[in-house]
Amino acid sequence: MDIFAHGLWTGAAYRAINLKRERPLKVWWAIFWGILPDLFAFTPMFVWMIWGLLFGEQGFSGFQHPDEAEPIAGDTYPMLQLAHSLYNISHSLAIFLLVAGLIGFSFKKIPWEMGGWLIHILLDIPSHSYKFFPTPFLWPFSEWKFDGWSWGQPWFMAVNYSLLAIVYFWFWYKKRKKV
Repeated sequence: MDIFAHGLWTGAAYRAINLKRERPLKVWWAIFWGILPDLFAFTPMFVWMIWGLLFGEQGFSGFQHPDEAEPIAGDTYPMLQLAHSLYNISHSLAIFLLVAGLIGFSFKKIPWEMGGWLIHILLDIPSHSYKFFPTPFLWPFSEWKFDGWSWGQPWFMAVNYSLLAIVYFWFWYKKRKKV
C-alpha cells in the first residue's frame, strides 16, 4: 500500500479507537508509526534518485516500473537492494515485537500509538504481490511471503481511496451530528 494510504488508514483506526476511550491516543503519533516502515525502507533510495535527477546523473527513463522491479537484477540497482534489505527489517513482525519490547522494557510502558507500525505491516501483507516488494512479515525466521494484490493497480487504488473517503466522511458526519 502506498505511504499516504498507510497514514490515512492508521489515522482512521486511531480516530475510531478514540471514539471509545476516555483518554484519547495521539493520532499524529500513530500516523508517524504507521508510515515509519516505508520511510525507513525507501528514504535512502528516494534521496539517491532525487540527487541523480537534480545533478543530471539520471533521467526519468532510468526508473523501473513497479511491476518490473522484482526480482532484483544482480548488482544493477544497488539502491534497490538496500531498499529491500531495509524493507525486510521494517516490515517484519519479529522486528516490530523486538522494538516494542525494548521500548516497553526501557520505559515500563509500550505506547499504544506504536500499533500504527503493526497496522502498516498487516495492511501490506495482502496489498503487495510477488512482483513488487512482497511483505517479509516473517523475516528473519522465514523468507515466505504472501502473494497478494498489487496496491499499484488502478482498481485497487480506486477501491482503497473510495473506502478511505467513506470512512472519513463517516467521521465528519459523526462530528457534525454531535454539534
